Amino acid sequence: MSAVINEWMREPGARSKARVLVVDDDVDLLALLEAGLEGGGYEVEVCGSAERALEMLEVAAHDMIITDINLPGMSGLDFCSRVVSERGNLVVMVMTAFSSIKSAVTALRAGAYDYLLKPLDIEALVHRLDRVVREQDTQREVQKLREIVAEERGFEGLLGTSAPMQKLYDLVARAGETDASVLVTGESGTGKELVSRALHRRSVRRGAPFVPVNCSAIPDTLLESELFGHSQGAFTDARKSRAGLFVEATGGTLFLDEIGEIPLQVQPKLLRALEERKVRPVGSDKESDVDVRLVAATNRDLEAAVEDGSFREDLFFRVNVIHIHVPPLRARGGDVLLLAQSFLERYAARFGKEVAGLSSGSAERLMAYSWPGNVRELRNCIERAVALGRGAEIEVEDLPERVRTHSRAQLVVGSDDPSELAELAEIERRYILHVMEVVGGNKSLAAKTLGLDRKTLYRKLQRYARAGTAS
Repeated sequence: MSAVINEWMREPGARSKARVLVVDDDVDLLALLEAGLEGGGYEVEVCGSAERALEMLEVAAHDMIITDINLPGMSGLDFCSRVVSERGNLVVMVMTAFSSIKSAVTALRAGAYDYLLKPLDIEALVHRLDRVVREQDTQREVQKLREIVAEERGFEGLLGTSAPMQKLYDLVARAGETDASVLVTGESGTGKELVSRALHRRSVRRGAPFVPVNCSAIPDTLLESELFGHSQGAFTDARKSRAGLFVEATGGTLFLDEIGEIPLQVQPKLLRALEERKVRPVGSDKESDVDVRLVAATNRDLEAAVEDGSFREDLFFRVNVIHIHVPPLRARGGDVLLLAQSFLERYAARFGKEVAGLSSGSAERLMAYSWPGNVRELRNCIERAVALGRGAEIEVEDLPERVRTHSRAQLVVGSDDPSELAELAEIERRYILHVMEVVGGNKSLAAKTLGLDRKTLYRKLQRYARAGTAS
């Protein structure tokens, strides 16, 4: 994609640099504000009149203006009104030493973003400006989302501009050029089947069938027949012969989803079919030649399954020639909003609603949430929000409660603000998921790093995924 989303996964409180112009005829106050705002990380310019401020705006770009109401010459209210009409993207805050409802209303009617009462609390003012900058950043990013999604371009049906996804695209493109077996791993809901379909479309087999099989959805007693076929009368209800999915996928790609659920007794027959490119239907003494490219997917730790004897080692090596790990959504930064905008447009069209995008508040909530259910959970969240929303934008109140109330709390001790602290269970969850990201989804290595046995880690990950996909 030509457009690139800015990095959203900042540390809490991080923001872009902003330029502030302060206008007041009180020299001492100007000096105080200049020092205080610069100490808060802002670039500051000051002047004593509205006329001089207008000249400065012609020379240099500013993000915000703080102006007194009572100025020599042009008043602060007239200055505010002119700036807002000519430069609608500029935030103007009006300050005065005289507090009244009338003056506040007058300032807001003139287009002021906010109304400040002297004497100013510098620390509180910095916090207020920080909030404004975050809102401006959000609005710019939301606009970028609309532009990117409008381009309707992606990578073989995959959407995302983050660094982890760029690496994934590169690996899929290179793996697609070969005929080697590929094992696609990742948490539930990350889009492993989409990656597998992308591999097929990037291969020389793109014109032949892509045949998906959910191994966990087929009863153990029927899986062998589904894969290899059966002859008439091979078992009860086998009223006619069937070729099987290996034959159906010949010339193309056979996608075995949840390959870790294949029963042990079927695994040697699968290995033989892959190595010899022949299958023997159930109840038959004749073999058929097959030519398939295998792509398999799982959210299980197959190495651990090999160790505990529930998955054959020789089959593991056969399917794991090339390993592709799909990153979790929480590791994909601004892709959260890009995907949200795409889902929003899809469901707005489906439900016949005129919903254009995300409000800045809802965008911030989506970015703060950790998405244990990954892209599937995000899609569910946006579908719900579009279905229940009533405005032209998705607002915070349209989001599920778990997303609305979630906060990106501190993972380490050090904050004196109780609202920035998390429960112990939440800290454990985030740390476990962080370790999983660092080790690239390798559950054996993650368990060793965490000091847990693999079964305990697997149970915790399953619980996190269930919590994320719960309605």
